[in-house]
Amino acid sequence: MQFAFPPQQAVVPIEGSEALFPVHRIYCVGRNYAEHAKEMGHSEREAPFFFMKPADAVLPVASGSVGEMPYPSRTQDLHHEIELVVALKSGGKNILAADAAKHIFGYAVGLDMTRRDLQGEAKKQGRPWSTGKGFDYSAPISSIHPSSDLKTSGSIQLAVNGQARQQGDIAQLIWSIAETIEYLSTYFELRAGDLIFTGTPAGVAAVVKGDVLEGSVDGVSGLKVRLV
Repeated sequence: MQFAFPPQQAVVPIEGSEALFPVHRIYCVGRNYAEHAKEMGHSEREAPFFFMKPADAVLPVASGSVGEMPYPSRTQDLHHEIELVVALKSGGKNILAADAAKHIFGYAVGLDMTRRDLQGEAKKQGRPWSTGKGFDYSAPISSIHPSSDLKTSGSIQLAVNGQARQQGDIAQLIWSIAETIEYLSTYFELRAGDLIFTGTPAGVAAVVKGDVLEGSVDGVSGLKVRLV
């Protein structure tokens, strides 16, 4: 097989391994914590909805390292959203929640960075969120911690410049990981290499150049990113 130019593959490091995780697609679950839904102006439980980021939007940060994220263009209101990320080793369509765990490769800590002003304008005009959510380096992510367990609880938190900003527990997810995989697989054929950003707790806020963001999830590698 010949290519017009060398293909590029987005990858994420794997904790404790020299192997790399090849990224297929990035799916994100919107408003999946009740308190975050409220701060975004929504109070009722709704069916899960999804948006996507390009695979190469990942900014992989190995354990013990500090990733550098360029502050994106055309925004004055860049927000952080700390999330547990599920990495899949296999997939399919119409996966049952009871079978979800068998498709999980492991977990990572991720940031769904958002140009909130552009997202807000897109919402007002009924347009897609791509410019607000899918820009370059908009998905910083830690090393993936291999685990076949179905994660149902554990603290999730984010500090900015050492000050707590977001804190919650995976048990507070409106739609659990298993339910999310089940629902998502009715829309798309999930595949090995897919990443699912599962939602963010309340406390999203703006950050500026020079800020250091440090996120963690119990039992998963931490993530540290500086805006440059």
